[in-house]
Amino acid sequence: MGQLTAGRTRVAVLRYLEALNAHDADAVADCVSVDFVNEHTTALGRGVVGRSGYRRRLDAFFAEFADLHYEVEELLVDGDRAALAYRLSFRLVSAGRVPVRVRGVFRFRVDADGRVAHRVDYWDSAEVHRQLNAADPDHPDRAARTG
Repeated sequence: MGQLTAGRTRVAVLRYLEALNAHDADAVADCVSVDFVNEHTTALGRGVVGRSGYRRRLDAFFAEFADLHYEVEELLVDGDRAALAYRLSFRLVSAGRVPVRVRGVFRFRVDADGRVAHRVDYWDSAEVHRQLNAADPDHPDRAARTG
């Protein structure tokens, strides 16, 4: 049974990541459970509970994070749980489409229906700020650091 569970978990996680990389909000929402928990550990992230609330945020998320792409570094699966190390790249629209690359880790729990029930996202928001500030020589944070 454990092998079947691990296989189902791997498929669910990769399907979810594929939908994110396709920028397909409906497909992403279809990958998660009705009571999905989306948890962020970074100050810039905002968690949400429930598929419908998550779906409502996805269009704006994809609009702000142009060219969003998660590259898998490593995927570890244990039963209904998985950890996925990734490299995320995007162009932040509100910052003039500045390109950003950051590494992070997702933790997942997949339910019996093969949907992601819980996702915890770990990434360094300070690194995102550093890259954005480096791209803008007039940014106030840059002047304070070099001043």
